[in-house]
Amino acid sequence: MSSNDVAVAGVGMHPWGKWGRNFVEYGVHAARAALADAGVDWRDVGLVVGGETVRNGYGGYVAGATFAQALGWNGATVATSYAACATGAQALDTARARILAGMCDVALVVGADTTPKGFLAPNAGERWDDPDWLRFRLLGMTNPAYFAMYARRRMDLYGATQEDFARVKVKNARHGLANPYARYRKEVGVDDVLGSAVVSDPLHLLDICATSDGAAAVVLTSMDYARRHGLTQPVRVRAVSTVTPTFPNTVLDMPNLSTDPSTAVAPPARTFKESIAHAAYEEAGLGPEDVSLAEVYDLSTALELDWMEDVGLCERGEAEALLRAGETTIGGRIPVNPSGGLACFGEAVPAQALAQVCEVTWQLRGQAEGRQVEAARVGITANQGLFGHGSSVILSV
Repeated sequence: MSSNDVAVAGVGMHPWGKWGRNFVEYGVHAARAALADAGVDWRDVGLVVGGETVRNGYGGYVAGATFAQALGWNGATVATSYAACATGAQALDTARARILAGMCDVALVVGADTTPKGFLAPNAGERWDDPDWLRFRLLGMTNPAYFAMYARRRMDLYGATQEDFARVKVKNARHGLANPYARYRKEVGVDDVLGSAVVSDPLHLLDICATSDGAAAVVLTSMDYARRHGLTQPVRVRAVSTVTPTFPNTVLDMPNLSTDPSTAVAPPARTFKESIAHAAYEEAGLGPEDVSLAEVYDLSTALELDWMEDVGLCERGEAEALLRAGETTIGGRIPVNPSGGLACFGEAVPAQALAQVCEVTWQLRGQAEGRQVEAARVGITANQGLFGHGSSVILSV
């Protein structure tokens, strides 16, 4: 056990869907579920970290205090984190840091969102210095358009096909059937995916994740607190990586319109996405060969294949072969997205990195009924937000 470990004492979620209610309601539901799972009284929580949700007004901007008030003021310290889609992992790292510093024994991390219909877009208003706004205004580059560029890149570099992308959706849909928190719980076939509307060539509607309402929460404690309260073998956070790119960043990242030039300085040894998991492995003292399962960020089916390589589950260009051989399904060598992934959940931005941690925790405890990865010992998550926000969390038993 590392001196940097903290215990995952409890996890909880609110089912994802389109419920049309305030994000606070979802967050409180998830928080109470996590507290109950941990057997921790709300009054014992010393820190609340909320994942900011920019679409939900002032309450969303100060999410830590919003959730603390909704649960009932208890005098806890609060913090609010924002890192786009990596918000949950950054919030988790904030809580972990205070626990490791000896400033807190019990922390509650909550992320929740209520999303608009359709793909996510920048907030309203003209902001000529905002790349996220400019990509819509100047290029019409929605999120699915970026996903399609990454998919086309895989096709050109590695010979991936639309059928390969469809197989990712088929696998994740099958995984999500047994997940009570998933929004979509319906089996689909390759023909269903290829027969759905083209959104941005080569990606079809069923290749791209939806936007959802939902919430996830995690209770972290110090290892000493866990032992004192009878948690003798808890799931442990072994590493949290929130690294940024290294110049020059020569692979286009959303929402940027171009890459850094590499004429004067050679590209780094690792791409940004590769560096995210690498930093987590370094901190944990583990490697891809130790991983039992991975929860990765399948905004599109093609992106799941990229992430498999970015986190070191296979070499570049080998992800399709693993997929076709059934190695990434439950029962295969390295199950990827046993939760069903974003294919079954959709995006609820401040919650999704925490939802990955919830799933890995259930898997490592042997509690993922109907989708359990046998003898799971180590799990990794991978996630990326706008503007160089990356995250990876490694958990183990």
